[in-house]
Amino acid sequence: MPLYTITVNGKLKNVEVSKDTPLLWVLRDHLELVGTKFGCGIAQCGACTVHLEGNAVRSCSLTMDAVDGKSITTIEGLSENGTHPVQEAWKELDVPQCGYCQAGQIMTASAFLDKNPKPSEAEIKAAMHGNICRCAAYTRIFKAVELAATKIS
Repeated sequence: MPLYTITVNGKLKNVEVSKDTPLLWVLRDHLELVGTKFGCGIAQCGACTVHLEGNAVRSCSLTMDAVDGKSITTIEGLSENGTHPVQEAWKELDVPQCGYCQAGQIMTASAFLDKNPKPSEAEIKAAMHGNICRCAAYTRIFKAVELAATKIS
């Protein structure tokens, strides 16, 4: 099996897995970073969202062959103690219900706000589209992204 080198949450990691192993399973099973969730396995729900070189991506559909040598940030690496502005907004507005999708929602929102720190409501809805919340907490999610934008700018 090939040896892959990735930087995860600022730390260099070497993993020996097959080239078609999804990044999601490397993070969860090999690196024990279980904040990134498995949802659908086909990149449609957003539960597995991480940052790859600063961009929000679905880790269930990215193979190790595609991410070799790259930098990945998971929910565990977004901030050391949960104080990223998006995480603070999530807590302040009590966004999660079951919480299963929240890591993916937060990772999508934080990557979006890095690129667009003063978004309109329509831009927020467009950016968050495709991150599915089975509890339908979308109103609170959108409000939290708006609040986080005020904390960032």
